[in-house]
Amino acid sequence: MRLDKWLWAARFFKTRSLATDAADGGKVKLNGAPVKPAKEIKVGDRLRIRAGEQDWEIVVQGINEQRRPASEAQLLYLETPESTQRRAQLAELRQLAPSPAPEQKGRPTKRDRRALSRVGQYSPLTCVQTKEHLGITECQR
Repeated sequence: MRLDKWLWAARFFKTRSLATDAADGGKVKLNGAPVKPAKEIKVGDRLRIRAGEQDWEIVVQGINEQRRPASEAQLLYLETPESTQRRAQLAELRQLAPSPAPEQKGRPTKRDRRALSRVGQYSPLTCVQTKEHLGITECQR
């Protein structure tokens, strides 16, 4: 069975094209070597899969041509104990010290600008047209 199809059937990726992109991008390794999406895999192969922040090291236990429910998909592979332990440690670290997210994305709203200017963190430019006939504008803070 093709690697990308198996990754999709085992529910490591939502779509087969995401699985193909991951294999092409070097995010999947078969027995320690990077592989192409069309590589045939068999029972007993060791895969290292990186999807987002998750990193799995698994042994292929079964092959299924169709995408089945998650409970059945988990029977297709066996995660190594080291991988399970490493993922648990990373999950605990993420929970204890979450990465700082920006408070605001994009341009501040009118309400936000007013609140920021009250605090003194935001001072928009004030533009005054001095010589209208020449089209010159002066900007002050």
